Amino acid sequence: MRMTLYVIGALCLLLGGVWFLQGVNVLPGSFMSGQTKWAVYGGLLLCAGVGLLLTARRLTGTPGS
Repeated sequence: MRMTLYVIGALCLLLGGVWFLQGVNVLPGSFMSGQTKWAVYGGLLLCAGVGLLLTARRLTGTPGS
């Protein structure tokens, strides 16, 4: 479970970062470029990724705890 949360959290960080950078027009060349809503979605996904990584870090790895 812990490894799954790490992987999903890292993917959320990666995808959220791309969406955010496209939304603020740092990574041009997409239909998302320069659109504020994608920057907001990316920021929210970044926060979710950080939350998942922190949750995974707090898990002890022992079943039933």
